[in-house]
Amino acid sequence: MNQQRGFTLIELVVVIVILGLLAATALPKFIDVTTDARQASVQGVAGGLRAAAALGQAQYVVNGDSSAISISMGGTNVQVLDDDTYTGLGGRPDGSDFGIRIAMPDPDGFTVNGTAGTLGTVTTDSVTYRPDSGPGDNTCQAEYDPDNTNDPVIVTLTGC
Repeated sequence: MNQQRGFTLIELVVVIVILGLLAATALPKFIDVTTDARQASVQGVAGGLRAAAALGQAQYVVNGDSSAISISMGGTNVQVLDDDTYTGLGGRPDGSDFGIRIAMPDPDGFTVNGTAGTLGTVTTDSVTYRPDSGPGDNTCQAEYDPDNTNDPVIVTLTGC
């Protein structure tokens, strides 16, 4: 009597087919993880921008000078909106290289587009933060708009 050893060809084919079916159903879930990760990274940058704006406003209030256009954050001067001109928005870092980009340094993996600005001249232009990699759609971004009377950070997650 011969004792069988190993698997038959049919058993191996059945196992391969089952593994193929499992992989086909799991693959779309892994593809969606990339989109979720990009959206989460944009949301993280948006949180950092909000925190930088809030810290700037807190320091501005502590200083008590409603006409000041700069504050010190971490030993570095940051240009901010003055409350005399921008009522209720005083202390928010402005939209220049001397404002928000100092209050929150450019994050790795993001392209930052905005106004270079001039030292001593406050700008209310917006600054956009877009992930470097992924789809070519430019709408996946966090935008910092210092003179927005509501939330200074606008998050657009389409195209991620």
